[in-house]
Amino acid sequence: MANNLSVIFWGVRGAIPSPGNSTQKYGGNCACIEMRVGQENRLIIIDAGTGIRKLGNHVMKTDMPKGSLSLDLFLSHTHWDHIMGFPFFLPIYEPHTQMKVHGPVSLGEDALDQVIGGLMKYRYFPISVEELSAHISYHHLGETSNIDMGGGLMVSTKVLNHSITTLGYKFEFNGKIVCTCFDHEPFRNLSITDKKHPEYDALVAAEGEHVAREQNDAIEEFFHGADLLIHDAQYTEEEYHASRVKWGHSSMEHAVGAATRAGVKKVVFFHHDPDRTDTDIENLEKIYCVGGGDRAEVVFAQEGMIIDL
Repeated sequence: MANNLSVIFWGVRGAIPSPGNSTQKYGGNCACIEMRVGQENRLIIIDAGTGIRKLGNHVMKTDMPKGSLSLDLFLSHTHWDHIMGFPFFLPIYEPHTQMKVHGPVSLGEDALDQVIGGLMKYRYFPISVEELSAHISYHHLGETSNIDMGGGLMVSTKVLNHSITTLGYKFEFNGKIVCTCFDHEPFRNLSITDKKHPEYDALVAAEGEHVAREQNDAIEEFFHGADLLIHDAQYTEEEYHASRVKWGHSSMEHAVGAATRAGVKKVVFFHHDPDRTDTDIENLEKIYCVGGGDRAEVVFAQEGMIIDL
C-alpha cells in the first residue's frame, strides 16, 4: 500500500446517528471517511460526523505515539450530520496536532472557523474552541481544480445540488482516483413543464431541461473514470419519487446509472437512511450488487470497511 490510496469507513449513515441492534452490521454513525496516502501514510479525513470519534481514538493509539500528527480534514458541507463529531475528535486536544480544515461556506454565512467554532460554545459543549491545544487552520473552498496538496496528491472540487453549498471531492494520487458525491440530488428542470398550466412557456421549459442535463453531465464528468466513487444513495428510486424530491439526496438507481455512464470502476452506496436496518440493506444488496456487462461494481458502505487501491 506504500504508493497507493487506502479508504476506511468510520461513519456511513445520513441525517442522524442511528445506533442499536438493527444497525450493528452496517453501522449507525454519521459520515466520516479516512484516507491514507502514499509512503508516509498521510492522513486525510472526509467529514466529521459521529464516526470521527472512533477514528480519533484509533489515531491516538496508532499515529500519535510516533510523534507530531499532521492531517487534513475536508468537509463536504456544514450540516449537523457531517460536523457534529468534531468536538469529540481527540487529536484536537493535543498540542502536537497540526490540522487543516477545508470546506465550503454558503454565501452570507459565517466563516468556516466560526461555523465549526459554534459547535463548541459553552451553551452546547463544556470546552470552547479557543481552549483547544491543537494548531488548527481553516481554508475556505469553492469549486476549483487541481489543488496541489504536496507529495503527489491533487484535489479538485465540484459544487453539488443540496440545500446549502456542498462540495464533491476528487483525490488523485499515483494514477488512482477517489471521488465523493454526497449530499447530492440530481439536477432537474425547475421550470413549469405542464403544458396545461397557464404560465407554461415552451422556450423556458426547454431551457430548464437543457440546464438540468448540462449540470448532471458536469457532475458525471467530474468523477469520470474514477477507481472509486462514494455516492449518495439514501433512497430507492421509488422512495425518492414518492416523497423525497427536493430533500437533497440521490436514489440508488441514479447513483449506479451515473457511475456506469462515467466509467467508474466501483461505486460505494453511502449516506444510508437512518431508518434503514441491516436486514433492509442486506435485501437491497441482493438487488443492486449484481454485476454484469459494463455496469459499475456496487457495494454498500459499512463501518470498518477498507478499500485499497
